[in-house]
Amino acid sequence: METKVFKKLPYGNSDFRDIRLNNYAYVDKTRYIAQLEQENNRNMFFIRPRKFGKSLLFTTLSYYYDINGADEFEALFGDLYIGQHPTPERNSLAVLKFDFSGLDTKTADRFTTSFGYKVQSCVCDFFDKYSNLIPNSAALIEQLEKDKRGVDSILRVINAAHSNNFRIFILIDEYDHFANDLIALGTQTGTDVYHEMVSANGIVRDFYENIKMGAKDSTFYRTFITGISPIMLDDLTSGYNIGNKLTLKAQYNEMMGFTRQEVEALMVITGVDPKLITIDMEKYYNGYLFSEDGKNRVYNPTMVLYIFSRILEDKKPPEKIIDDNLKTDYGRLGKLTQNDKNRQTLIGIMKDGGIEAPIISQFSLDMAYDDEYFVSQLFYLGLLTIRNVPLVHPFLMIPNYSIQTLYWDYLLKRINNSIPQQNISTLKLNSAMQSLAMEGKVDTFIRYVSETVFSNLSDFDIRNFDEKYIQIMLLAYLFQSGLYIPMSEYETVPGRADIFLQRNPAIPVAKFEWLFEIKYSKVSDSDKDKADIHKLGLEQLAAYCNAKRMQGRPNLKAALLHFTGKDEYEI
Repeated sequence: METKVFKKLPYGNSDFRDIRLNNYAYVDKTRYIAQLEQENNRNMFFIRPRKFGKSLLFTTLSYYYDINGADEFEALFGDLYIGQHPTPERNSLAVLKFDFSGLDTKTADRFTTSFGYKVQSCVCDFFDKYSNLIPNSAALIEQLEKDKRGVDSILRVINAAHSNNFRIFILIDEYDHFANDLIALGTQTGTDVYHEMVSANGIVRDFYENIKMGAKDSTFYRTFITGISPIMLDDLTSGYNIGNKLTLKAQYNEMMGFTRQEVEALMVITGVDPKLITIDMEKYYNGYLFSEDGKNRVYNPTMVLYIFSRILEDKKPPEKIIDDNLKTDYGRLGKLTQNDKNRQTLIGIMKDGGIEAPIISQFSLDMAYDDEYFVSQLFYLGLLTIRNVPLVHPFLMIPNYSIQTLYWDYLLKRINNSIPQQNISTLKLNSAMQSLAMEGKVDTFIRYVSETVFSNLSDFDIRNFDEKYIQIMLLAYLFQSGLYIPMSEYETVPGRADIFLQRNPAIPVAKFEWLFEIKYSKVSDSDKDKADIHKLGLEQLAAYCNAKRMQGRPNLKAALLHFTGKDEYEI
């Protein structure tokens, strides 16, 4: 019997040509090339969260339009949608690519030098690649290196295209990658470095003015700009005000990310054993909707490729179900919540699972920390997504469990930073978790959190202290152990358990699983009110335990955690 040959998994690979020529799996998104060509405005701007496939689309467009790539068209695109339905513009343009990640942002002068060098270097690479179109390309490169023209190198590209009668496709990836670093640099130095570079007569604005100049006379026949936030484009003002914003359009909702059908097809062609997927992938990686009129929710592609790569490599359920690369977004979250109002909003989102708010399509840095713009930033970063659209504004929810853990991690770090370090003992926490998992005793864990965390809360956190706040704090600490997969608002039918501690399939040593129902009373509440709350909690817990969904789970234990104020509790 012939052994089936599976496609390789392209985890960490965003080079379309390498993927297509070296037997990697490719989820065909090329139908969107034809859609993009139907846009009246050929200067396109499209943003998505980190790790969502922007760089792969970037290279796909590059190879499709490259005038030097006609010989490889059939090998790269032949069996794909666009290969079967090619457009007249295929392989008709010279492609000039810019990627603004990795710039030196340590000082304003070093950034200016680094940015100018990056632009000039990309232009030199362009002249070298298209020497067949530009007879004097070697002389142009030599002159640029001698004169160090920086962003003005683009003017030489425009002149070369005019002289030799060809058109150009401009691709700009990570257009806003350096923005946060410039903002932080200004905070350190006391000068507004970001606005000096972007909004005033700075080098970034000069670059985009040159791009706009080429686009207006169609030398730059198409431009496609990608990044993760609309802020910088707005701050460029007249420097680049010709962009066609596609981000929120329904027809591009699925241009990046995987639909459920695409995930299932990917499993088949790469040989992923579904029996080794011991988690609900939809809850962990799905849920993103980028348009109010979008038809299908999409999975984060990098999260999916990560879990599949672990399964294929280890031949067992993965120990880590969340890619550590996701946690790099914690830094962005921290920077966005530097003022009290935004922190309050974030706590509210964690308590309620989301927030009703408009999605603002365009705003500047000066507005980014206002409440409604702050929420929109969370949407563009992929930390919120559209749940539903009522009459006024959409309800934006936390997309999935993976992103929810990022919020818990943020809260845990912030709380721990405010607690005297001598009170924090990893050894005691680990011991408490062992007692919870192996002995079926919850009191050690609750005592640790109460004495170490709740009793040391800041005035800011005490304002938020209630049942929901206790829940997310407990989840943050439970998530750290790795012994369990903590699930909040777990549907038991009837009702929702505040916390369900599901045994981690990759770490099956945990003997006991847990259901927690959390109740909160104010110190000033009457004894009768406290007794009524206590009784209600026990009734709810009994209903959860008797639910059909919880039947047949070995060693399932349940506890009512009734807190009074921040210092007292009863189990």
